[in-house]
Amino acid sequence: MLGASVAAAYLLGCIPFGLLIAKLKGVDLRGAGSGNIGATNALRVMGKKEGAATLAGDMLKGVVAVLLARQFAGNDAAYIAAAAVVIGHDFPVFLGFKGGKGVATSFGTMLALQPVVGLICVVVWLVTFFASRISSLGALVSFACLPVSVLILYGGDRLLLAVTVFMTAVAFIKHRPNIARLLKGEESGISHKAA
Repeated sequence: MLGASVAAAYLLGCIPFGLLIAKLKGVDLRGAGSGNIGATNALRVMGKKEGAATLAGDMLKGVVAVLLARQFAGNDAAYIAAAAVVIGHDFPVFLGFKGGKGVATSFGTMLALQPVVGLICVVVWLVTFFASRISSLGALVSFACLPVSVLILYGGDRLLLAVTVFMTAVAFIKHRPNIARLLKGEESGISHKAA
């Protein structure tokens, strides 16, 4: 059941909610804004409702992947499924392995794995975002806090720590262009109204 759970998690991650929502609106999300299929670009390109729907969908697939794996293959499988669903979101086979950055999906997995850690990440993201209006900065700060929070609260759970270190590393890799713009002071923020 472990293999099936991991495969199912990856395929769940491959569902491009932002792209599907944009298609219903007659928009090619990959050809608009930053070209990313995640919630931030959906917000910028289409507006608050579509951005929120993309965020909810991407978080939900993280939650579902973890809960299904835990139900059918146990707790260790849930941790591995958490990594698999993020990989599916970031590198979806149906989109030529060009996906999102895994922020919402990672938060969804953490809310299902360890709700306290998940909530810490969400709160850190919200505080950083509302202080700066820069989504990528909120994501990077929250991911930096992720393994630290796990180490403090669940230091004995090595598998959970490994998964969170993996998620953080992938998130920083996917955010490399954002990091470069942040260092130059050129990263764009999000205004109260979507473009």
